[in-house]
Amino acid sequence: MFSVVDLFAGCGGFSKGFEFAGCKVLAAFENWDKAADCYELNFSHPVHRIDLSDTKFAIEIIRALAPDMIIGGPPCQEFSHAGKRVESARANLTESFAEIIEAVKPKFFVMENVDRAQSSKAYSSARKVFVETGYGLTERILLASRCGVPQRRKRFFCIGILNGKENDLDEYLDLRQNTSEMTVREYYGDSWDIDYYYRHPRNYHRRAIFSIDEPAPTIRGVNRPIPQAYKKHPGDASPIDPSIRPLSTHQRALIQTFPARHKFVGTKSDMDLMIGNAVPVELARFVADAIQDYARDKILETAQTSQFKNWLFEQKKLSQRSCGNIISRIRRATNIVPFTQNSIDEYIWSLNNDERFSALSKPIKSQIRRSLKLLDEYIFLENKTKEN
Repeated sequence: MFSVVDLFAGCGGFSKGFEFAGCKVLAAFENWDKAADCYELNFSHPVHRIDLSDTKFAIEIIRALAPDMIIGGPPCQEFSHAGKRVESARANLTESFAEIIEAVKPKFFVMENVDRAQSSKAYSSARKVFVETGYGLTERILLASRCGVPQRRKRFFCIGILNGKENDLDEYLDLRQNTSEMTVREYYGDSWDIDYYYRHPRNYHRRAIFSIDEPAPTIRGVNRPIPQAYKKHPGDASPIDPSIRPLSTHQRALIQTFPARHKFVGTKSDMDLMIGNAVPVELARFVADAIQDYARDKILETAQTSQFKNWLFEQKKLSQRSCGNIISRIRRATNIVPFTQNSIDEYIWSLNNDERFSALSKPIKSQIRRSLKLLDEYIFLENKTKEN
């Protein structure tokens, strides 16, 4: 189970997705009171209401928590398609995120932003910090509708692995993506009792009537009513009629894949803004699952390396035969229970609760546990060496 800290947490989409993936969120940071109020209603861990442009205090708190991973989506209005596309002081929060990563050095980090952010000066500066700190970066623009979300929303992700290689996660992200885009009806069935809805366009050269048999357009921070003078666009999915309405605030949250029980507070404008700014929950879960797949594979790969066997022989003073037996016992364990956890301790717990493992003799179970503990010690020491 990875431990996580969420920066610029908003109303909790990123955190909720990582929780659904089995991670433990230790704390969140959010400086907008309305969003922080919403976050607190839905999570039990603390929310620190801190302006992250002053990183010193945040670094002290996060270091004490010692998370495996830091996630966050620095405010992106300066980079969005809907905005003026001019970077301002708020873009510096991307650099604040990088400064925190540099100081804390978690095993992983995930930074999310609009797709245009990848070409910004702020990201270029942050990227340099990430690389110089020792992170191998996977940089991808993901289409949410191919990642379990009924919404055609493009978002840029930079995923850093301490002492990792460039593009280490590409394969894991590719394997998890769907070949077709998810529609609203596929995700929610007929529970909405509508076929069409209005979404206010950025300009009237764009369509505004959408069907639930297609992915929703990007949920934005505004949700306006249909103007009386609106005329049908050639691309609209249906003619205008009195039954067609904008999505409700609740429906917008559902398209962002928040669970129905997620609570929101504030004015309608406040809630629309925080929902539009959120990372879709299932997109966050998609990224978290890919990272966990990678981590599990790396543990199993490590168990079969010659370096691990040499360490057992040279540092633990075991015979070549004993070294081979330890590797065989680890393989035997994974044949009984596939390795699906993020740590050796969690995996041993899973083994102890499996009836096939329980049926083994006491000495065999003890030997397997000892072999796994030796692997855990080796991984810990290897990571320490790389950090230094």
